[in-house]
Amino acid sequence: MSIKQALKWMLASGLLAFAAVALFVPSHAIPTTAQQVEKPAAIVNVDGMVRPAAAEVDLMVLPLNKKVKSRVQTAVYETASNPNLGEGVIYDSKVQLCQGVDCGCSEGNLAFAQHGFAQQSFAQPGFGYGVRPPTEFLPSKQTCAVDGNSRGRFASEPLWMNASQKDWEQYSYGEYIGPFRTPHVPEYRIRIGDSLEFVYLLTRRQSSEPYRFYVGDTISVASATDSTLNQPTVVILSDGTISLPSIGTIRVAGKTVDNLQRELNDRYTEFLKSPEIVVQVVIGDTPLNDLRDAVDARQGTGGQSRFATVSPDGTIQLPLIGGVPAIGLTLDEIGREVNARYRLYLGGVVVTPILAERAPRFIYVVGEVGQSGQFELTGPTSVLQAIALAQGFSPNGNLRQVVVFRRDANWRLIATKLDLNAALNGNRPHPSDEIWLRDSDIVLVPNKPIQLLSEAVAQYLTNTIYAIFPQQGVQFNFDSFESL
Repeated sequence: MSIKQALKWMLASGLLAFAAVALFVPSHAIPTTAQQVEKPAAIVNVDGMVRPAAAEVDLMVLPLNKKVKSRVQTAVYETASNPNLGEGVIYDSKVQLCQGVDCGCSEGNLAFAQHGFAQQSFAQPGFGYGVRPPTEFLPSKQTCAVDGNSRGRFASEPLWMNASQKDWEQYSYGEYIGPFRTPHVPEYRIRIGDSLEFVYLLTRRQSSEPYRFYVGDTISVASATDSTLNQPTVVILSDGTISLPSIGTIRVAGKTVDNLQRELNDRYTEFLKSPEIVVQVVIGDTPLNDLRDAVDARQGTGGQSRFATVSPDGTIQLPLIGGVPAIGLTLDEIGREVNARYRLYLGGVVVTPILAERAPRFIYVVGEVGQSGQFELTGPTSVLQAIALAQGFSPNGNLRQVVVFRRDANWRLIATKLDLNAALNGNRPHPSDEIWLRDSDIVLVPNKPIQLLSEAVAQYLTNTIYAIFPQQGVQFNFDSFESL
């Protein structure tokens, strides 16, 4: 075969292949640069369910590649009332481009398509979204950033040159709320100054032990054969006794109903052949009722509760049981301790502790800052945030030697020195010196060395020597370089 024949054969094969593609591929499969996706009808049917259709989507908004354009069809938004059940999602029979699903384009185009298209789609008021899509369906925007996983040379602190693509925006325009974070502390322990609310609840459980009389209970004593012995209301006195006709004083506190009935029948047989004494409790559980009265707040704040503040000695004061050590305990531990102490006196009540208000936490920022002072810790706070609370640093501040003073658990003083100069100048994206502060920490921003020298000159020369030996009247004649 000659070269001319080979060229003719290749040309014919190309024409046949082009004709086959034109025959089997619809003309509208690949939209042109000026083509838009046809606006869907007002109502469409997806998976057998009738839902409102989305607004018109303009493919010219983004420079998507042809492969993506050929697969993008109509996005339909399901207006559902409960997005937590997987509803309220943008659906597409061909590709879920709005949801950031990889549709085969390159990483760069995919990222641009996810972020630009999704952001613009959510911003268009014509879409008429009834509810927001669930968080797991929202796209995440990546940007060049440095985090704790970035590594510098020889595993050193990462610099800007070590930046890489990181997830930066995950919640669209709800980003300001931030992600779900771990608790501030894994287990909170009670501190001095914390305010606790103790909620008292009657268990109403049936006791397996027989009821025993308390001081203050009201009982009734009746005879089936002699009505003159009837005593409808008898209050047990503080010494645990009651007084009855014919037999006088008898000790009652601590006895059960059956024990008291047998004893009264035995005592009354001296006067009656068959007394048939019956004892009933009219008002019982006196200690429990007294405790309810002590913590009753139903006419005030509501409920049966008592507020208590941890005193400087680390204890709290509660009705009936007095002082209870609380410092260093968790809420569960102090709940078990309080309930165990109440069970020594009475039953039928369960106490639940609730942290009502934390003791205030403070940090102190001094030195070359805008405003030195005491600042309350309302959440996790770093050294840079503490300097911001103090209205920033002054030009004389030595940011290379910021000192943080701290007291340990035994109140012993420890200190560390931080270099925040490069971080505050924007040269260190992930400074290891940016540490978290805790209660009673002191942040000191000292003077620069040149400022210390200037102050020393002003103090020892200007304000001291020159003040003692004023050099007044001394002038210099620059013509003869002699003092006049």
